[in-house]
Amino acid sequence: MKNYVLPLAMILSGIATAKAQDYPSIHQQMIVVDGHNDVIITSILKGHDISKQLLVNHTDIPRMISGGVDVQVFAVWSDDKKWKSGAFKHANDQIDALEEVLNRNPDQIELAKNSLEIERITKSGKIAALIGIEGGNMIEADVSNLEALYRRGARYMTLTWNYDLSWATAAAQESKTKSREGKGLSALGKEIIGKMNKLGMMVDLSHAGEQTFYDVLEISTKPVLVSHSNSYSLTPHFRNLKDAQLEALKKNRGVVGVNFYSGFLDKSYEKRVKKLYKKQFGKQGNYSLSASSQYEQLTSEHKHVANVSMSLLLDHIDYLVKKIGIDHVAIGSDYDGIESTPQGLEDVSKLPNLTRALLERGYASSDVAKIMGLNFLRILKENEN
Repeated sequence: MKNYVLPLAMILSGIATAKAQDYPSIHQQMIVVDGHNDVIITSILKGHDISKQLLVNHTDIPRMISGGVDVQVFAVWSDDKKWKSGAFKHANDQIDALEEVLNRNPDQIELAKNSLEIERITKSGKIAALIGIEGGNMIEADVSNLEALYRRGARYMTLTWNYDLSWATAAAQESKTKSREGKGLSALGKEIIGKMNKLGMMVDLSHAGEQTFYDVLEISTKPVLVSHSNSYSLTPHFRNLKDAQLEALKKNRGVVGVNFYSGFLDKSYEKRVKKLYKKQFGKQGNYSLSASSQYEQLTSEHKHVANVSMSLLLDHIDYLVKKIGIDHVAIGSDYDGIESTPQGLEDVSKLPNLTRALLERGYASSDVAKIMGLNFLRILKENEN
């Protein structure tokens, strides 16, 4: 059983150093929060029993326990193109499926709807499950649907996925043109942000376009979350945050959760995958396939080569900490929503390796505790108030 208050005590007592070889016990003492995981779509809805250790994908309860995860945010996601209608029902179906898992495993995992419940659940030695809505299309432009999902336990909503909505524009679409016309939040979008602030539901700006990002920060009365994104300066991808965005996030007291996806950590990732695919399949390969499809067909040895070094993830963390401070960086792995992870972080059971790596980089154990969980819990609580 973990001691929920120990990391805060470590911070207050000013502990500044820790031996990297002590990482297993240090990791065990921390409250570890993963701010974004897509296991509902990837495993649960496909009938995989995540109460048992699986041979597929990144996540199951045994591996969460091995990885020392105390709080797991389960993403409720839909592809906008597939769910042009019925998205709200699809969201509820996913929550139903998650609740079935929780009901079958009450001694190991329990739904939490606020900070006090997280504290109670983690003190009891169980995993606290949180719900995050990934894609505002699932409220179908109806504030009452937003309220309904909040009542079911959703504690953040990623405003968009990769497609524009009638009330908010997405990074994947905004990045295609320099014109500001038609970008950002509509009047309804601003109403939705106001309702989220009032409810105490975190606004998640991963996937949001730049104009949407700034429109939100102009009106939000609460700190915002960017649940699974990285630094644009290090890897210029539309899913990552530019320096000006990071500075604005800091002023807002918000938090960015680093994403483990190789493609968001290394701009040469797709080129490396294509080269390995050609090496493996030669003239028989289908080079019109996406990099993710090509990756899935690689041998395990080639996949390992395609995966980035964990040092690149650490570089992003270093950059973010230097740019906006230790109090604004968390983790949002995107496990089960990505095909390629850093070497050494192949699934959720490997999270202690990140604690070790951060300690080896010279981070104080108290600062590692902030990155691994306390910063996320801080912003959650500030949204509740």
